Amino acid sequence: MNQVTITAEALSKAAQDAAAFGRANLEALAQSAQVYFHGTQELAQQAFAVAQDLNTQAVEGAKVLAKAKSLKEVTEVQAQFARTAFERAASETTRLQQAALQVIERALAPLTLRATATFPQTARPLAA
Repeated sequence: MNQVTITAEALSKAAQDAAAFGRANLEALAQSAQVYFHGTQELAQQAFAVAQDLNTQAVEGAKVLAKAKSLKEVTEVQAQFARTAFERAASETTRLQQAALQVIERALAPLTLRATATFPQTARPLAA
């Protein structure tokens, strides 16, 4: 083969490799975006459910408060309601934060795998 043919074949292979590389990157990005989208949908549903539960709890608290017969009872009911609502909101917030971190980890996984495949040296520890 002559030099022109060898060069043309090398350029063609480089172009095919670059296209395959780009296609794999786009596939990883699309997979990551899909996981993120579904995860945020789940988070939104969970947050809405928590808000509904807290609203239901507030309505129940208002009903109990309306039945109070003295100022002391009103104060006790209100204090108990506030304590319960705060504790519930704090625990649900923690749970939702953990779920959000899991969504992010799952969404980044395809990109991390792609980066590791692209740069194999990142997967190896540095020599001391």
